[in-house]
Amino acid sequence: MGQEYRYAFDELQTAPLHIDAVYEGGSANNVSDDPISRLLPGTGNQGGFRAARCTRDRSRIAYVVIYTSKGEVEWPDYLDSETGLFRYYGDNRRPGANIHGTKRKGNQLLRAVYGDLNSGNQQAVPPFFIFERAGRGRDVRFRGLAAPGNPGLPPDRDLVAFWRTMDGQRFQNYEAYFTVLDTKSETISREWLTDLRLGACDVTRNAPSCWKEFIEKGRSGIHPLRAETIRKYPGKEAQLPSDRQGRDIVAAIRKRYGDDPYKFEPCACRIAEMMDPHFVSFDVTRPWRDGGRDALGKYRIGIPGHTLDLDYALEAKCYGEDNGVGVRAMSRLISRIKYREFGILVTTGFVSKQAWEEVNEDGHPIVMVTGADIAQLMIEHSVTANTVEEWLNSV
Repeated sequence: MGQEYRYAFDELQTAPLHIDAVYEGGSANNVSDDPISRLLPGTGNQGGFRAARCTRDRSRIAYVVIYTSKGEVEWPDYLDSETGLFRYYGDNRRPGANIHGTKRKGNQLLRAVYGDLNSGNQQAVPPFFIFERAGRGRDVRFRGLAAPGNPGLPPDRDLVAFWRTMDGQRFQNYEAYFTVLDTKSETISREWLTDLRLGACDVTRNAPSCWKEFIEKGRSGIHPLRAETIRKYPGKEAQLPSDRQGRDIVAAIRKRYGDDPYKFEPCACRIAEMMDPHFVSFDVTRPWRDGGRDALGKYRIGIPGHTLDLDYALEAKCYGEDNGVGVRAMSRLISRIKYREFGILVTTGFVSKQAWEEVNEDGHPIVMVTGADIAQLMIEHSVTANTVEEWLNSV
């Protein structure tokens, strides 16, 4: 996949689908500029969840597009490119309707799709095509062909209904997990898209091999597209919140602990718990015997009755947006990690280039959590700029 693909708006009706290719929007300055509806007929030109029906049988779904603009901070859809895991939030995103009562009926379709998957009726599951905003106008980037479910999740975890509170009102939505499939060197052809849209008798005839295997084997036929990340320094801006909501959340944390940074340590421990529920215990050290290590804890792995606790050290830095964690602070944490332990650095600021490179080039087992990560974790746990003070009071 070394070649970069880009298709102009007037090429979309005949363009195949390539992983990470960009499909350009039009220039009319209205919804007709949407490239997805031109590329995949029947999907419509608005919304994040777009299902196209078969032309010969309107009761059947031909294929589904999931489009994420990355603009809804309360509903952070996320693709893990290293593992192929894609998290998508359903379309009941505001109070006023029950979980299956949305106009576009996306949650109804999710319920039906995962029901078919878990009952062994994967032949009824339509393919999902994932797109994201590409940055310029209405341009979009194709992220992959996806199947519902994931090899790393049990069947009762790949579609979960949960409660959310917004403007004082409670309502339910779905959190759904998909897997981007490894299409290898195969492109997604126009022939297959046409078969799907028409509702051909054999809709796998022109399908890529990975989809055929999923249809044949179900869950055991899901093979993720894995792409190891090259660990480059992300830069200061990427480590700080990029939207108003995230900036306000982190600013509130800085304001609370700016006069007494030692009080940030229990907050940093709670942030680590948000990151992963397997962090099971913390022991915040006293300032006068701190020695540069703000907390000790245990990370539990295994299954009930057969678990192993791994020790780790956590260091907390309540820094401003212009204050980066440097080599001195990072070296202090590195020096205190014992054999078979790991470290966690939690900062409301960012990590300097030199400190970042020291950790990655030397392979030190340290997880770095910066201001942008803190904002993302808070939002994922329903902590907003309006409720962060309440959350801080609970720490």
